[in-house]
Amino acid sequence: MIYKYRYRTPNDFSDMIMNSDGESLTGLWFEGSRDSSKHTMNCEEKNLEIFQETSRWLDIYFGGKNPDFIPKYRIENLTSFRQEVIDIMNTIDFGRTITYQDISKMIAEKRGILKMSAQAVGGAVGWNPICIIIPCHRVIGTNASLTGYGGGIQNKVALLKLEGHDMSKFIIPTKGTAI
Repeated sequence: MIYKYRYRTPNDFSDMIMNSDGESLTGLWFEGSRDSSKHTMNCEEKNLEIFQETSRWLDIYFGGKNPDFIPKYRIENLTSFRQEVIDIMNTIDFGRTITYQDISKMIAEKRGILKMSAQAVGGAVGWNPICIIIPCHRVIGTNASLTGYGGGIQNKVALLKLEGHDMSKFIIPTKGTAI
């Protein structure tokens, strides 16, 4: 059985929806974002312990601090490539960013190959079902473009501001699929 829970965010953000299998967090996304289509919405709403733990994590995060724990999560349909990308995203510190190309270079080096597609990395980053906790918002384009965020560009901008970034250093798209 899949359950859902709605989390009310601070004013600068869209509210968030969580999914759980009853024990682990299986989805976390911004309400109304294009990521919504990847998740189960037609399910029972229930206030589970994992939702309370995730809400505590989000309260700390939206309070401008880096939480010192990670709620238990489970990811379905996880390929080895997606796991590699998630493992790298999980090393990006609060207040830092990394590019899709940086991640592709790390994977290529780890695999002992000359090159890995940054576009393939972008697909794996975009596939991430648990935003913020798995910090896909910290992955940016090589030219400092804030592209490719399924949670909506306004939320990505607000998340990076919350983490203390100087937004004048980024290119914020005004059209295309990144908005």
